[in-house]
Amino acid sequence: MKRDPFNETGCLKPEHGEAGQALQGNTFADLGFAKVDLSREQRNGYPEVIYGEGKTAEQIIGIIQAMRKQTVNILCTRLSSDKFETIKKATPDAVYYKTARCALVNRAEVKQTQSYIAIVTAGTSDVPIAEEAAVTAEAYGNRVARIYDVGVAGIHRLFARLDVIRGAKVVICIAGMEGALASVVGGLIDKPLIAVPTSVGYGTNLKGVTALLTMLNSCASGITVVNIDNGFGAAYSASMINHL
Repeated sequence: MKRDPFNETGCLKPEHGEAGQALQGNTFADLGFAKVDLSREQRNGYPEVIYGEGKTAEQIIGIIQAMRKQTVNILCTRLSSDKFETIKKATPDAVYYKTARCALVNRAEVKQTQSYIAIVTAGTSDVPIAEEAAVTAEAYGNRVARIYDVGVAGIHRLFARLDVIRGAKVVICIAGMEGALASVVGGLIDKPLIAVPTSVGYGTNLKGVTALLTMLNSCASGITVVNIDNGFGAAYSASMINHL
């Protein structure tokens, strides 16, 4: 019969080696509706991020209150302006970024990297996803260069900013429609590229699936693809690369 490795409090018993000892320091706040991970920054270098969609304003306020004792900058993504109005009353130091649909709480100055992340969009319609990426990257101390509306329908616009793109340590390329921009940019730079397909486009864009498949099947090397409209995920990975 196997012995239970956990004690009566739900923690791993000390005798279970280095893994058990590493997990002993992990803490979370049980709010009933959420279990807030308070030790994620200790493990991963970045604190837990609040995904606002599907949560009530009151739930988000509760999570912020649980996090703010330990977390310098609290990021909340996919947050509507209506929810933010309620959150702002309880958390006056919260700042809202309307285009990005993000909020930052406890804004403390974070030392910026010397290297920067270039965020490139095919069209203006892709800017909300790009701004989610930009706000996320800046919250984690990255310098960001925004290069917007340089899609393949007018490729001379891209060439006019190519020096800025090539100067970045990592590039985030955001495109809807057929998603071709990531392949073009990927073939012109010698840096890692994170491609973000967006749900921008007419019927056969299939809410981003067409752009996703184009990017996944790119013949340009060095491209990594994240989920549809996932500006946050792209910026998180880009930040890790930029801080190396």
